[in-house]
Amino acid sequence: MVGRSKKLPAFFFENAGGHQPVRDWILRLTIEDRKLVGRDIQKVEFGWPIGLPYCRSLGGGLWEVRSDLTDG
Repeated sequence: MVGRSKKLPAFFFENAGGHQPVRDWILRLTIEDRKLVGRDIQKVEFGWPIGLPYCRSLGGGLWEVRSDLTDG
């Protein structure tokens, strides 16, 4: 990705205790699914603005990145 900059950097939700439950969940996925999620996050970061099926607004400036994992 040399010469390209992120249009929208992604951040994981962090609760009051400092935990990032979505990141923790991703780390428990298979390596194949982690790669899929990483690619989808990258699509959003470098391809913004992007909508469905990859990204959906949750309101209040919060967006979800959607992935189609191998186990559904």
